[in-house]
Amino acid sequence: MRVLFMCTANSCRSILSEAMFNHLAPAGFAAVSAGSFPKGQVLPRSLTTLQQAGISIAGLSSKGNDAFADNPPDIVITVCDKAAGEACPLYFGPALKTHWGLEDPSEAVGDEAAMDAAFRATLARIEQRCRAFLALPFDTLGRDELKHELDRIGTL
Repeated sequence: MRVLFMCTANSCRSILSEAMFNHLAPAGFAAVSAGSFPKGQVLPRSLTTLQQAGISIAGLSSKGNDAFADNPPDIVITVCDKAAGEACPLYFGPALKTHWGLEDPSEAVGDEAAMDAAFRATLARIEQRCRAFLALPFDTLGRDELKHELDRIGTL
């Protein structure tokens, strides 16, 4: 199963989601990420946060959704939090689509400790959601039931 995490810049929330999902995922599951308006670089604090958590940063890069035109995902999960203010398109044909809004930790204010705490809190929330996703009984869920479960996970 191929999962695409999408956000606007593909430099923080979708990158953290891709890395955490792949860190936890068993064989047969893989995540990628993309941005509707990719920044072209991953935020250094995103990479540092992942490394401090013991999660590989190999292969992570900021890219647009055109990178997946020839290999579309099975599930598209948008992670932007301001749906009215950010461009988070939901497409990719027959892929199941869901929204797991996350506040952007790069917009946190305060000293270095506060910024680090915001990134760690976002990563912890992503981990909780990825674990819930990977615990689903995929072989017994129909498409509508899976969509319902994915939407529910987005509220955790």
